Amino acid sequence: MKLPTLLALFALTVAGLAHPEHKLRHWEQASPDPDRIILTWMGNTATSQSVTWRTDTSVKEASAEIALALPKARFDEGAKSYKARTERLELVDPAKVVVHYHSVEFSELKPDTLYAYRVGSGDRWSEWIQFRTAKAEAAPFSFLYFGDAQNSILSFWSRIIRAAYKKAPHAAFSIHAGDLVNTAHKDREWAEWFKAGGWIHSSVPSIPISGNHEYTNLKVDGVDKGKQLAIQWRSQFSLPPASDLPASLAETVYTLTYQGARIIALNSNREIEAQAKWLEKVLSKNTSKWTIVTMHHPMFSSGAGRDNSKNRKVLKPIIDKYKVDLLLQGHDHTYARGHTPLRMSDTESNKIKSLYVNSVSGPKMYDFRKDGWNTYKPEGVLLARKAVKTPFFQVIDVDGEWLTYRAFMANGQLYDAVRLNKLADGTKEMHPWKDGLGKER
Repeated sequence: MKLPTLLALFALTVAGLAHPEHKLRHWEQASPDPDRIILTWMGNTATSQSVTWRTDTSVKEASAEIALALPKARFDEGAKSYKARTERLELVDPAKVVVHYHSVEFSELKPDTLYAYRVGSGDRWSEWIQFRTAKAEAAPFSFLYFGDAQNSILSFWSRIIRAAYKKAPHAAFSIHAGDLVNTAHKDREWAEWFKAGGWIHSSVPSIPISGNHEYTNLKVDGVDKGKQLAIQWRSQFSLPPASDLPASLAETVYTLTYQGARIIALNSNREIEAQAKWLEKVLSKNTSKWTIVTMHHPMFSSGAGRDNSKNRKVLKPIIDKYKVDLLLQGHDHTYARGHTPLRMSDTESNKIKSLYVNSVSGPKMYDFRKDGWNTYKPEGVLLARKAVKTPFFQVIDVDGEWLTYRAFMANGQLYDAVRLNKLADGTKEMHPWKDGLGKER
């Protein structure tokens, strides 16, 4: 090998060693082709659907097309085109990389209808992808729930989300209960989250929740801006606006209704008092049969040495007052399912106030607190099932007066299950779940 060639190779090697974190793999780099395609909602789940995607900055204008997903080969004839909103985003890790995010809200859709859509521009388009709108009225449906993905996302979390889709391919949406990534602004981790979910993100709508790892210190041109929400968050997720809340909580606190169930997303990281007022207002007007609250920090911590007493003090009275049915949480990297009985003096009764779940879907694990939930017994809660060092995904079925909760391990084996029966007076009974053979699980 000639000397100039050796010198050039040496220079490239040194450059790579000096800034290894800036060397992006090909699938992490933005290009003119759409990637990181994800469905969310900003409005009515029966008549609208939002989609967001990423390209490099060569794409100045982009569009989305949508058509009825008819069985004929050329269903796309007469597809309607929507011009996308394009947003420039300068990343900080890797530094000074600029990308474009594009978003569209499909509106005036028909309820309970299968659609196909694609996103792109010029001759660079995604494949056609299908989704179904919600029914306009209460009706049975299923959804998925994931605790923290957070670490080694592509290596480990990918099998969890894929196993979940295999178990419940008709799930209406997925709740991601915070700490989707480990380092808020690090784009490589978001790249892993999107790659792990792949086309599932683009065909099953997501309800993302901000965890504490979605907040880290942000430096811009050497100036420390303090802890900030991941700079990618509001660009890559199109989420509902919420009134009567501080601007700092925008697109992290919101509510949706899906086929007779109210889903409420909270930001357990900050400004809890403001959220409590908003939550009281939302719940006071809630007419849905089932109410599900999801947030990152658990009301009753299960990880060793952890507690969120302030959140519990401020939020639990409202949860109790309005008889919230189910709370889905993360953060503690353990598994816990428990409930608040109507009376702690009658712990054998199957009548309950609320069902509480803490879960984890990634590989990072903690020990369970030594006393279980005994510390919280004076506050009126009982622990029913726990686990450590095991990632889970959950399938939750809502069907009329019944809500069925099931927790599965990565191999698809059922670990825990329970059913709630909503009575005419609004009270709930908790029952064992039985499989098709009538066996209790």
